[in-house]
Amino acid sequence: MNYEQIICETDGPLLILTLNRPDKLNAYTGAMGAEITDAFQRADADDAIRAVIVTGSGRAFCAGADVSGGAKSFDTSGSHGAGVFSSSGQRSGRFIEAIFNCRKPSIAAINGAAVGVGITMTLPMDVRIAAKGARIGFIFARRGLVPEAGSAWFLPKLVGLPQSLRWCLSGRTFDADEALKGGLVSETVEPAELLDRAKEIGHEMSDETSPVAIALTRQMLWRFAGAPDPFGLLEIDKPMSIERGGHADVREGVQSFIEKRKPSFPGKVSQDMPSQYPWWKDRADG
Repeated sequence: MNYEQIICETDGPLLILTLNRPDKLNAYTGAMGAEITDAFQRADADDAIRAVIVTGSGRAFCAGADVSGGAKSFDTSGSHGAGVFSSSGQRSGRFIEAIFNCRKPSIAAINGAAVGVGITMTLPMDVRIAAKGARIGFIFARRGLVPEAGSAWFLPKLVGLPQSLRWCLSGRTFDADEALKGGLVSETVEPAELLDRAKEIGHEMSDETSPVAIALTRQMLWRFAGAPDPFGLLEIDKPMSIERGGHADVREGVQSFIEKRKPSFPGKVSQDMPSQYPWWKDRADG
């Protein structure tokens, strides 16, 4: 796919995905969603990519959906509304699935305004950091809409139900400091330092970790965090630990610790995922 609304660049093991409609404050369209989907799926399949950083070009991260169609911007009976919600026949929300299912961790570097889908697209990412001065808002109620992109599931997981209700029921925008206090972002930094800090976090996740272990760990945390009890997880983590224990990754991890050197894990997510993966499909089928 040739990208027109995003830019993808690699920096060592990191993929930098930049939303690129700066003249429209990177307003979201279905075409942009399709490109994000494709980029994350490619990152998932590429063993050279260890983490994905998402940011925006210009002074905004993403100022919500493209409302240049006026009052009918979200009416899918018209061409503009149809273009906001979908592209090339793809069902709405596929880019959220691509981010969530990606076996590589992702970091949102929120460089400016992030409202509506501009903030909900970051919720399935694993880390969010924001530039000081960024404005954020779950503004759906003020547009007559409901929280989309799975955000009514993601947001309470991240910040708790009371904070989710406070933000979503008011529909107001708030600053990066409030996002930090509420737990939506893990830190705020000066705008000029944002991308470098995101890269530092990306390297923390990739330089001395097993790609396979990272892929499994993020799915275990996401998928079991809301489970009513630990028993489903216990059915998975013990046999997975046993199988992983015989893998060259674990031997390398232990040996590098003993030798006090940086590990070089041989395992690849493209071919070394354990037999239990993806366990949720087996549970759904059963």
